[in-house]
Amino acid sequence: MGGEEDGCGDQYTEDGTVDLKGNPILRSKRGRWAACSFIVVYEMFERVAYCGISANLIIYLTTKLHQGTVTASNHVTNWLGIVWLTPILGAYVADAHLNRYWTFLIASSIYFSGMSLLTLAVSVPGLRPPHCVASNPADCPEPTNTELTVFYAALYIVALGAGDNVGWGLGYGLPTLGLVLGIMSFLIGTPSYRHKKPTGSPFTRMARVIVAALRKREVVVPSETKELYEVHLEEYTKKGKFKIDSTPSLRFLNKACVETGSKNPWMLCSVTEVEETKQMLRMIPILITMFLPSVMVSQTHTLFVKQATTLNKNIGDHFKFPPASLGAFVTVSMLLSIIIYDRVFVKIIQKWTKNPRGITLLQRLGTGLALHILIMIIASLIEKYRLSTTKRHGLDETKGQVPLTIFILLPQFILMGMSDACFEVAKIEFFYDQAPESMKSIGTSYSMTSYGVGNFLSSAILSTVSHITKENDHKGWIQNNLNASRLDYYFMFLAILSAVNFVFFLVVARYYQYRAEVSNSMEILKEELMRT
Repeated sequence: MGGEEDGCGDQYTEDGTVDLKGNPILRSKRGRWAACSFIVVYEMFERVAYCGISANLIIYLTTKLHQGTVTASNHVTNWLGIVWLTPILGAYVADAHLNRYWTFLIASSIYFSGMSLLTLAVSVPGLRPPHCVASNPADCPEPTNTELTVFYAALYIVALGAGDNVGWGLGYGLPTLGLVLGIMSFLIGTPSYRHKKPTGSPFTRMARVIVAALRKREVVVPSETKELYEVHLEEYTKKGKFKIDSTPSLRFLNKACVETGSKNPWMLCSVTEVEETKQMLRMIPILITMFLPSVMVSQTHTLFVKQATTLNKNIGDHFKFPPASLGAFVTVSMLLSIIIYDRVFVKIIQKWTKNPRGITLLQRLGTGLALHILIMIIASLIEKYRLSTTKRHGLDETKGQVPLTIFILLPQFILMGMSDACFEVAKIEFFYDQAPESMKSIGTSYSMTSYGVGNFLSSAILSTVSHITKENDHKGWIQNNLNASRLDYYFMFLAILSAVNFVFFLVVARYYQYRAEVSNSMEILKEELMRT
């Protein structure tokens, strides 16, 4: 009987996962790819909704809400900043209070309510501004407070929860319907999910280490690491966690695991908790170098799209290419570049580097940063050519269409996709890979933080440049009429900032030490690669 019971026990999950009611679950009945498929369907529809908003937002703000170029661009990047920072709050709620399932469901409900309100805001005559054909947004009637309130409330509700020719109502209505289908898919998959009970947020553990070290700043750290507080190995094994030995780096934090008589978790932390916190702090200099690149990426949602609106969008006699759809070239270019990178480049470069990844994650990040410099230089040169054509046809004082095809902008969009294949992929992998096992969620949040802060930084840079270049009665680099603007100067300025950031990255990367466990694993893979 005992053997049979043991055999049955082996069928249950051993990682602490349960069903929604907290009961043990069978491994064969829940989880795996069957459960993932429902979430993949949701993600597909959710991405359609997000991309539908972000790609067209700059156009709606300038053409329907009659906002100027700088104001509209800043509203877009501020919204994107909120979009990428709110998931960090969601992660904390899921880890510390609700589980992931209920947090996901609540956030999706908020997302849907925001999309529904947004669809109404662009469809109902009483909630949208009247049509205006004036060339200067300042000549159009300003939206009422009600119209602005409804629109921005909808937009930021979407952020909290996270086709131009067919009309804005239908254009936002279809993604809303798709989101409903995505939520239904997620709900249908409920019986197949595995659930983890909230065990506390990694952010709280990091805070405890820092607070404990500060409160015991006068305490002397013993020279023998064996005298520092650590829980028994069995406790880690039982919870599926890993014990980490003490290191001399960031020695001040070791004060948190010096025993002084108090067992209060805000006064005494284990060596492993301290080392986990150290590793997350070591990555902060790298994180800082990730902010400015997000400014470059944000141009694909703002000024690059505004450039496209001034160009000839005709393809044949009956079709116009939507400016916002240029972002599709970023995605396609990124996907193709990832395939080429993994299937061709890595296999070739492995022969010289003996690195299983081909090159290190930091080297891949650096390649992406270098491409950002090239992108902004090319964008500046293309804009210079556009402006020269504008002046040659006497369009520099009007908002007339420039007789150049919209596809002259393809190089900067395609190169951005190539850059994403290096920079964005390596960034996500680096922060996840280098985070300790129990703090992977914070590693992921570092990636999102770089997006969020970078978009807010984009707003600050654009506003500052616009203000400074308007001083002493100058027209300024960024005007509502792009034909009279000097975006070529602005893009070159961003190229210079990228170059300075690249140098800073090289310095920081030079002194970065990879996580010990990961480094050891890579050495083993290198030896196997050399044997083959």
